[in-house]
Amino acid sequence: MSIRLAIAVTHLVNRKRPTLVSLTGIVLGVAFFLAVSSLMRGSERDFIKRLIDNSPHITVSDEYRNPQLQPAVVRWPEGAVEVRRVKPLTEVRGIRGHARKLAFIESLPGLRAAPVLMGSVVLTFAGRIEGVTLSGIVPAKTKGVSTIEEKFTQGSLDALAANPNGIVIGVGLAKKFGLEMGSVVNAASPGGEVRTLKVVGMFRTGNANYDETQTFALLKRVQGLLDRPNRINRFIIQLDDPYAARDVAAVIEERTGYKSVSWLEASEDLMSVLLVRNLIMYSVVSAILVVAAFGIYNTISTIVMEKTHDIAILKSMGFHARDVRRIFLAEGVMLGLIGSLLGLALGLGLMALLARVEIKPPGATELVHLPIYWGYEQYLLAAGFALASAVGAAYLPARKAGRVQPVTILRGMG
Repeated sequence: MSIRLAIAVTHLVNRKRPTLVSLTGIVLGVAFFLAVSSLMRGSERDFIKRLIDNSPHITVSDEYRNPQLQPAVVRWPEGAVEVRRVKPLTEVRGIRGHARKLAFIESLPGLRAAPVLMGSVVLTFAGRIEGVTLSGIVPAKTKGVSTIEEKFTQGSLDALAANPNGIVIGVGLAKKFGLEMGSVVNAASPGGEVRTLKVVGMFRTGNANYDETQTFALLKRVQGLLDRPNRINRFIIQLDDPYAARDVAAVIEERTGYKSVSWLEASEDLMSVLLVRNLIMYSVVSAILVVAAFGIYNTISTIVMEKTHDIAILKSMGFHARDVRRIFLAEGVMLGLIGSLLGLALGLGLMALLARVEIKPPGATELVHLPIYWGYEQYLLAAGFALASAVGAAYLPARKAGRVQPVTILRGMG
C-alpha cells in the first residue's frame, strides 16, 4: 500500500462515525436509485411490450401518404389549364402486386411479414346482429407477426388453418352472442355476400373493445366474402428490433409506394410522455445521490480542517500539492467504491422484494407482479453516478488541502 493510500485509510478509519454516515448516504442513494430505476424502466418496458406485442411494429396499408396527382398535373406540372371534377376510376381497393411486394419485404433482414385483408362484416346468430371487423389471415405467417395465439382460451390458429369455414372470435363477442366452440354463425359483407362460419377458436386479450369486435378467418375465405379476389389491404410486420421500425418503414414505403406506419409514429405522443417520465425519474433519484455526496464533502472538509498541521508537515517533508490532493481524492474514491458496492447489493435485495409484490389492478381478474428491469446498464449508471458524486464532493476539500502553505502553518505552531 502506498503511503498516500495508507494516510487516506487512516483518516477515514479514525473518523468512524462521519465515515459511516457518508457511506450510509451513498449506499442508500445507490439502492434507491436501482429500486426506482428498475421499477420505472420495468413498467416502461412492460407498457411498450404490451403496446408493440398487441399491434404490429409496422403496418403497410393500401393508402398513400400523399394524394396521387392527376395525369394532367404529372404531364404538365406548370400548365395553365386546370382540370376540375375529375373522378378517379372505380377499382377494387387493395395493394397491387402484393405477392411481389411481400417477397421484397420478406427479403429485408430481421423481420417477419404477413398479408391481411381486413373488412367489416355483420355477424348474425339466433336473431342477434353485430357488426365486427373480420381479418383474413394466413395462419402460418400470422404466428410470426402476432401474439394472438398466446391469447387463445380455446382452439388455435392451426385449427383455423385446418377448417376453411372456420372463424376465431373474442371471448367478449362469444358472451354477447352466447357462442361456444363449434357454434355456427352467418357473416354478411356490405356487398351482400353471406357465408356460414364455424367457431374454431376463442381468444382473450384483456382489451374489451378488441375482444368484442375483432374476428379472424382464412384469407381466401375473406377474399370471397368481401368480393375482393386475390387482394389484400394490409401487410403486418414484426421486427427483431422494434426500435428500428421507423427506418424500416421508410425503406418499405419508398420501395412499395404504399403508406407504411411504424408503431413509433403511431404512438409518438405516448413515447414523449415516457421520455418526460424518465427524465423526472432520473432527476429525482440522482438528487438522492447528490444529497449523499454532501455527506462526503462534509466529512472530507472536516478532515482537512483538523489535519491542516499534518498537511503542512507532509509538505515540509517533500509532498507536493498534487500528492496531498490525491490523498483526499482517494478518500472520496474509497467512499464512493465501497458505498457503490454495498448499495448495489442492497439495491438488488430491494429489486428482488419488489419483484415478489403482487397487486390486483381495479377491474383485473388476476394478480400481477410489479415489472422489474434487470438490465446491467442501470447498475453501471448507479455506481458510476455515485462514484462521480463522491469524487466531485472530495475535489473541493482536496483542492483546499493542496493549497495549504506549510510555512504559514508551522510558524503559527511556533
